[in-house]
Amino acid sequence: MSLGYWAVGQVPPAPTWPHQAAYDSILGVVPRIVAASLTAYLLGEFTNSFVLAKMKIFTKGRYLWTRTIGSTLAAQAVDTVVFVGVAFYGTQALPVIGSLSVSIYLLKITIEIVATPLIYKIVSLLKKTEGEDYYDVRTNFNPFAGFRDIG
Repeated sequence: MSLGYWAVGQVPPAPTWPHQAAYDSILGVVPRIVAASLTAYLLGEFTNSFVLAKMKIFTKGRYLWTRTIGSTLAAQAVDTVVFVGVAFYGTQALPVIGSLSVSIYLLKITIEIVATPLIYKIVSLLKKTEGEDYYDVRTNFNPFAGFRDIG
């Protein structure tokens, strides 16, 4: 869909259609927002997984709240800065981008803190149900490690 919006925006409009500027301002930004979202998600989730796993080893499996909140602090910083930067750099003033980033980041962190008691219950239930508690001691977090076998 994003590629379609971009392609349609590249085609000259019909001479009788007066709404090209509206199309560009509403749908023309979709490809940039999608790219920002996907990039931020990939980098943020990688950061979250890495920090969470390393903190579990460091804390010897204790203090779940420090791991969930700590990994969220790092991951959402990456996610927010990448998304807001890619989505809005060059279209908004830097103070607006900074303010937007801080507001979004604080909202995400607040949600994590409020959700922590629920996370404790879910993790406890999963550990009991699955009978497993895994530590990523030897996990290779290199996202490109699997490509060594290709070619």
